[in-house]
Amino acid sequence: MPFELDPNISKEGVEFKPYITQKFGDWNRFLQNSNMLVERGKNIGLNFDFQNIHRSPNTFDLHRIIQFAHQFGLQAAVKEAYMKAYFENGIDLTVRANVLEVAINAGLDEDLVLQLLNSNEGVNEVQMIQESMRAMGISGVPFFIINDQYGLSGAVPAEQLVQAFKELETKQD
Repeated sequence: MPFELDPNISKEGVEFKPYITQKFGDWNRFLQNSNMLVERGKNIGLNFDFQNIHRSPNTFDLHRIIQFAHQFGLQAAVKEAYMKAYFENGIDLTVRANVLEVAINAGLDEDLVLQLLNSNEGVNEVQMIQESMRAMGISGVPFFIINDQYGLSGAVPAEQLVQAFKELETKQD
């Protein structure tokens, strides 16, 4: 589901290190606090490289593209491509050409993505989904909603997700 962590970032984006420092109080503390995430990522083939990120984009249009990709069965692939581009490769997603290139490489048609970006298509849909998520009290990601009944916040271990599914299964019997 589309969910902007900071919808107030300008359309042009912001410098990453000062933004993170302001948000978390200290750059080095942010890096230390991210160590667990970096290590967990390595265990599943993700190589977070926060030192290589230079700009934080406003992600609204990225969410529009990801939602748009759903109709082609490419939503997960496009989302993954953006995450990899940003968190692993330090690609500046405030640059429209980069946003377009990632979407195309993930399988979307260039003309259709340009048509989307040059229109208001998907704007209301993404806004409504985000508003409904915030109304449910969601304020961060990841957030897992299981069977519209059970919510888990944060990067929870797989065992905790399995336990949630088991609990729901027990309740339905």
